[in-house]
Amino acid sequence: HLETDSVTEGHNPVPDSLWRRYSEFELLRNYLLVTYPFIVIPPLPEKRAEFVWHKLSADNMDPDFVERRRIGLENFLLRVASHPVLSSDKIFFLFLTENGWKEAVFETGFLAKSDSRLKALNATFRVKNPDKRFSELKHYSDELQSVTSQLLRVRARVADRLYGVYKVHGNYGRVFSEWSAIEKEMGDGLQSAGHHMDAYAASVDDILEEEEHYADQLKEYLFYAEAVKAVCRKHELLQYELETASQDLASKKQQQEELAAGTVRTFSFKGMTSKLFGQETPEQREAKLKVLEEQIKEGEVTVTEKTLECEEFVKNAWKDIERFKEQKDHDLREALMSYAVMQISMCKKGIQVWTNAKECFSKM
Repeated sequence: HLETDSVTEGHNPVPDSLWRRYSEFELLRNYLLVTYPFIVIPPLPEKRAEFVWHKLSADNMDPDFVERRRIGLENFLLRVASHPVLSSDKIFFLFLTENGWKEAVFETGFLAKSDSRLKALNATFRVKNPDKRFSELKHYSDELQSVTSQLLRVRARVADRLYGVYKVHGNYGRVFSEWSAIEKEMGDGLQSAGHHMDAYAASVDDILEEEEHYADQLKEYLFYAEAVKAVCRKHELLQYELETASQDLASKKQQQEELAAGTVRTFSFKGMTSKLFGQETPEQREAKLKVLEEQIKEGEVTVTEKTLECEEFVKNAWKDIERFKEQKDHDLREALMSYAVMQISMCKKGIQVWTNAKECFSKM
């Protein structure tokens, strides 16, 4: 559910709010992925809960999970809206302002070419001369994905144990309350201590809900790692196409040289045919040379175009990657510091509970 401004300068008034399904967000992101392959496209939040601790519902329709996913989708829109290139995209603007935005996507011809382009981005290409920067970036993305996954798993195990520790304090509260019933002079102190323990045990639900917020921030960069790898794969594809075009051009030039000299230095079916059925006539050779000459001209144009395309991609991609690195460093630093502050606060609350309990015991 999107809240929008009611008036937009230069455009028709837009609705106060719009409804969007998760699948529509997926369509928008795929459109951005295909249209801007040199950009690290912000990821969507998880569709199904991952890295959950056992007391947390894994139900996709659980209200708490649905709310966290809504916040994640809102964060995705904010990421796109703050991007220097993506924020100016016409389809993105229509997504925010028009109910019929999908018709505009159809008109771009995106759907006709998206399947092949997305499959190409998911394919693996072995290039002969890989760019060291992109190779290192791809390796870093794999490592980032690995460490964030491990961190989320550890956090889920800690949450399980933390939940148990807090709830055990509820048993303290029950025992102190029962004990207070048989003690006349110590009864009030025991009862008060029991109330402190009960309140401490009940506070774990809010604490772990807050923890989920920090876990979601880590998950975003777990998914961002895949977005970075998509940029690397696109570069590999362009490099592969350039190398293939260059090899094809070199092969055509070799054929031209051999045909002009009347020699064949490499084994070929055509060479065997010539030996078996006689040499080609000068007219046939001249016709083949003419065809090869045209193919070489086309090949040189293709290599030039592919070279320029690859160079332009590298320039734009590396500019966006540097922007992403700054964003990542800032976000993860803030998230980890906030998580540490929350843990410190939680420990202080535990100390305060037992300090209060001590004061209750001292008054008995």
